[in-house]
Amino acid sequence: MGDNLHRLLIKIVTIEFMKKLIIPILLLAVTVSSAQKMTCCTASASASGMRAMADDPDFVATHEAPIPFNYSDQAGKMITFSTPDGKMGSAYEVLSSAPTNNFLIITHEWWGLNDYIKQRADELQKTLGNINIIAVDMYDGKVASTPDSAGKYMKAATNDRIMSILNGAIAFAGPNARIFSLGWCFGGGYAMQTAILAGKQGAGCVMYYGMPETDITKLKSLNCDVLGLFGNQDKWINPDMVKTFQSNMEKAGKKLTVKEYNADHAFANPSNAHFDKASAEDANKMAIEYIKKRL
Repeated sequence: MGDNLHRLLIKIVTIEFMKKLIIPILLLAVTVSSAQKMTCCTASASASGMRAMADDPDFVATHEAPIPFNYSDQAGKMITFSTPDGKMGSAYEVLSSAPTNNFLIITHEWWGLNDYIKQRADELQKTLGNINIIAVDMYDGKVASTPDSAGKYMKAATNDRIMSILNGAIAFAGPNARIFSLGWCFGGGYAMQTAILAGKQGAGCVMYYGMPETDITKLKSLNCDVLGLFGNQDKWINPDMVKTFQSNMEKAGKKLTVKEYNADHAFANPSNAHFDKASAEDANKMAIEYIKKRL
């Protein structure tokens, strides 16, 4: 009888111990699993988090292969510059006809520095006039023509390397440059990072449906206000994220102008299936007016 009681007590103690050990492990496993299932929009506050979208089939499906476009009548040229990581960066540069300290750094979509971006750089320089354009290559020479290759290149482009390229472009513009930034999608988030990196040289930032920065300390370092252009049908850079962005900018004491269109992600790209001409034209008009007012 005593032995049986002893064995029963040992069994009870063992069961209770295992409960205390296993339950936290199970909870941890559930937490990790849930985190892995989140898109980067909920899992990351930085522009670098957007590369996780390349693993989201819905996000990839939103970006059909771009319409083939060959832009041969280029007003600018490719340049190279040193980057802080000891490598070289490259960009498409379009200079103003007259010397100026105004520079617009353009950050491309997940397709890379393709001919469409070069055409937009030429158009922006011609329209704005008193500004030099530097459309940086964040993929180091790689350009995607399919959603699969775009996702591959976006994931491979590390945040450290991209930030080094942006710092190199800012340094190339020079210590007296007034730095503006503009980008779409993947590049929309990095347009904001460019403005943050520019510090006191930052003069303006236009971000099209890009990943907002949520670190309020970083937002406080902005030297300029921001124009954010978003689509209210966007499932990734969605209206809730935009509201959080507005709140964080207010907490940081920075001005943010937001325009939300009744459109989907990538609505401003004519090679995209979700291209919305009316919204794209209005967004472009707002971007032009925003930069011109600050030149």
